[in-house]
Amino acid sequence: MRTAVVIGTGLIGTSAALALTARGITVHLADHDPDRARTAAALGAGTDEPPQEQVDLAIVAVPPAHVAATLADLIGRGAARAYVDVASVKGGPRRELAALGVDATAYIGTHPMAGKEQSGPLAATADLFEGRPWVLTPTRDTDHEVLNLALELVALARAVPVVMDADAHDRAVALVSHTPQLVSSMVAARLEEADETAVRLCGQGIRDVTRIAASDPRMWVEILSANPGPVADVLAGIAADLEETVDALRSLQSADVDKRRGGAAGIEDVLRRGNAGRVRVPGKHGAAPTVYETVAVLISDQPGELARIFADAGRAGVNIEDVRIEHATGQQAGLVQLMVEPRSAAGLTAELRERGWALRTS
Repeated sequence: MRTAVVIGTGLIGTSAALALTARGITVHLADHDPDRARTAAALGAGTDEPPQEQVDLAIVAVPPAHVAATLADLIGRGAARAYVDVASVKGGPRRELAALGVDATAYIGTHPMAGKEQSGPLAATADLFEGRPWVLTPTRDTDHEVLNLALELVALARAVPVVMDADAHDRAVALVSHTPQLVSSMVAARLEEADETAVRLCGQGIRDVTRIAASDPRMWVEILSANPGPVADVLAGIAADLEETVDALRSLQSADVDKRRGGAAGIEDVLRRGNAGRVRVPGKHGAAPTVYETVAVLISDQPGELARIFADAGRAGVNIEDVRIEHATGQQAGLVQLMVEPRSAAGLTAELRERGWALRTS
């Protein structure tokens, strides 16, 4: 691949363009809003000048409702040797293309499983896709050269290719992406009218659950409109669990010992099923999940504190696998939770204490 055109310079399109330009690919940028394309170009994602000849790959990064029409126009003009889209739903656009009578042999639907709660070109990064799954949904009609170009795109973005059926993909993302967005938003919505005293008690748990609730509502309406059935099916299952959980909690209020015992069993069941589901979430780099030990360090909110902790961990020969920060309410201080391999925890703890850090013990 030498040349590409990216249609749609939001977070995903601009990130893909940045990844390709970083690998020496000439990328042309287009957007219905010329200012967004110019912004992406200014960030180094490519040029907002149109290509003068057929490019190797066209990447369609527009909302799901506009994918088929955009592809039909590009394919009709012979704009590229191969065409991919990066929308978060795959079955609908392919069926729409078929309804339009478009020859889809040069097209393959794809979906990089990466993103942020921020949107737009200014949120884009060249490393957004590194180590992340990138789904490809070829059919029996997909040209081999097209599949190879799509695989080259994934490789250049340093993502991990995953081949799936389009409809199976849509059911999967309903569970692991679309439903979590709605659940996060519904939990966050409970905070809108909450008493200020209650809100001030927010800790890391509520921050974790509501992080993605900051996402753009208009973008998510477009995504969910393209995959409503599978998302509704998952939510129906959650609704059933919620109803049973509510009943179990009401039973815990009962004066009847047997009802309280049944309520406790119901709560324990949903929590245990949650444990069982959580351990199936892939760990670092998509590998099997690993149990890390946490070393909790109290720090002041001053420049350079995190850098000092990481430097001291490096001196101890310990790799920090993950990190979380809890900010103390109303104080210029916080708690840094360093996740490390269990065998490294004791050494790191000793090193940090020796260097004067205050550690919190459980």
